[in-house]
Amino acid sequence: MMDWTDRHCRVLHRLVTRRTRLYTEMVTTGALLHGDVARHLDFSAEEHPLALQLGGSDRAELAHCARLAERWGYDEINLNCGCPSERVQRGSFGACLMAEPALVADCVAAMRDAVAVPVTVKHRIGMDRGESYGFVRDFVGTVAQRGGCEVFVVHARNAWLKGLSPKQNREVPPLRYDFVYRLKADFPQLTIVLNGGVTSDEQIAAHLAHVDGVMLGRHAYHEPWAMAAWDQRFLGADEPVAHTSDEVEAHFVDYVARQPWPAGASWLAATRHMMGLRNGQPGARRWRQVWSDARLRHENPVRVMALARAALQGPALQNEAVAA
Repeated sequence: MMDWTDRHCRVLHRLVTRRTRLYTEMVTTGALLHGDVARHLDFSAEEHPLALQLGGSDRAELAHCARLAERWGYDEINLNCGCPSERVQRGSFGACLMAEPALVADCVAAMRDAVAVPVTVKHRIGMDRGESYGFVRDFVGTVAQRGGCEVFVVHARNAWLKGLSPKQNREVPPLRYDFVYRLKADFPQLTIVLNGGVTSDEQIAAHLAHVDGVMLGRHAYHEPWAMAAWDQRFLGADEPVAHTSDEVEAHFVDYVARQPWPAGASWLAATRHMMGLRNGQPGARRWRQVWSDARLRHENPVRVMALARAALQGPALQNEAVAA
């Protein structure tokens, strides 16, 4: 979810679901050690509960970054052992770490010693074309026993480290939900969260009969309104945060209008995350055309919202709106 689930995206999602745990895009230890820490770690208070996902493999560096994350107020620190990109592999972290469970355990232990917030691990069920359940079972067992990790987020596909792009790695390796279910059966004391290929509330409910939680990534991003029922259906809320996508749009535009955009920057950097909000509604395509029209990037976003809502009504109004 690099370049997707930034702080603006997470504010939008929080307007749809209050209780779902949100995760940042992966931040490398190098970015925090040598870059602009505030740019990578700042977030809005309404984003809680919020987990920072870290990429790295050096125990001392991860412990230092974990302390930074705790100081910034994150509710969880998640170590990424699932990203298959070649750039991440060159840094010796991500999915290739699954081949070194003892190192992962030591990294988790170092972070747990450094902070009081939970330290969790996200990983795949295997590497390359190996189809052995024993591989992921032993990985989880080692990281849990030696590192003290109690929460594992399991993407139910292998990571093919050669020959596939990151996108293909989300589509080509077959889904093996049974491996994730078996992890929960073999480690009932651990929290096992399933990830990969989930695209509906019905699928979420079916998986929750076997595991403790379900993580959605790209589906939630492309269909943010799909999260609207989660608080009530799965997380014990009495009522939804918002009853209509109009409410979400209005609150998000208010947030966007209040941001101190630097010179030369535009609120388009935030509203791009909103493009799927009205998927399936009549006029959604015309609405998206207004919000993504670069000619309007310096207009007040509140005015652009009025133009976009007018565009929902039909082509004539949409043409008038964009020309205005």
